[in-house]
Amino acid sequence: MDLPDEQRAALDEALDRMGLSAPRQRRQMTALVGGVSSWIVRVESDEPALCLKRALPQLRVSAVWYAPVERNEAEVAWLRLVSAIESHWVPRVLGQDRVSQSFAMQYLPEVDHPVWKRQLRDGHVDPLTAAAVGDRLGRIHAATSNRADLAQQFANQDQFYALRLEPYFVECSTRHPSLAPVLMALVERTHRMSLALVHGDVSPKNILVGPNGPVFLDAECAVYGDPAFDLAFCLNHLLLKSVWRPQHRDELFRSFTRLTEAYVQHLSWEPLEQFYGRVAELLAALLLARVDGKSPVEYITDSQEQDRVRGFATSHLAAPSASPLDLLFDWSKDACPMS
Repeated sequence: MDLPDEQRAALDEALDRMGLSAPRQRRQMTALVGGVSSWIVRVESDEPALCLKRALPQLRVSAVWYAPVERNEAEVAWLRLVSAIESHWVPRVLGQDRVSQSFAMQYLPEVDHPVWKRQLRDGHVDPLTAAAVGDRLGRIHAATSNRADLAQQFANQDQFYALRLEPYFVECSTRHPSLAPVLMALVERTHRMSLALVHGDVSPKNILVGPNGPVFLDAECAVYGDPAFDLAFCLNHLLLKSVWRPQHRDELFRSFTRLTEAYVQHLSWEPLEQFYGRVAELLAALLLARVDGKSPVEYITDSQEQDRVRGFATSHLAAPSASPLDLLFDWSKDACPMS
């Protein structure tokens, strides 16, 4: 992807203010693909390569989707906090520039830190990786639960609404008026819930599989909110990828189960039954959102497949499952039957 001249100039200035990298004439910038919400650039020079990220005010999707660029600060704060829990779970933050809403972080080469989504796409589906993701996510939520200081630091509810609740659930409520009461109640509940530090975009595209296990990226949706959202968001991708790669559905279903089971080993802030009920309802809503929201997944384009996902999500919003594992059982029979 070509980096526009105005972006390069802004990022050069940001690096200068952060005191990072070599003089401008020795910097080589390469825009990295994959993100819709930010410019993400690899910077190479005489120094070790680093990654520079700058938030965009309008996301690169077909729908009109604006978001506050201050989310960049939320991401930096999340990365620093998780690094204090366990340093190798996230890239190291190298600098921050509030003028341009940019920050620099450690660059992790794909040769030894492959993207989990690409592994799943290529048929390398390892339930042990999924279990490690669930374990680390559960540990982050447990370590940050019931923390009034973090609730104040990450009081980013308006940003979370703009980045997640409005483009996913509110948008679906306009396209499915019969589901609007359910979806808007879900929006209201998720918006006010304050239990633990939420990443907000726990997707396989934002997880690297490193030599020391999963590494989390892209925490710009971070908020002190409902941890059920993070678990549902990640599990949703495993279900959708069973439509994309049906030949690997059994391994994806095992990954779903292992991730869930590893996560709930750390559940300490509420009863399991209560938590599971919210995860299952959010999961159904997220399935619908990734077909009919502002950011549909790019790999489910067949109308019949979209209708299967849409029909399953609609029925499970009308009659929610008791747990994500119950929903998985129904999915394996209805939405993703054995070929």
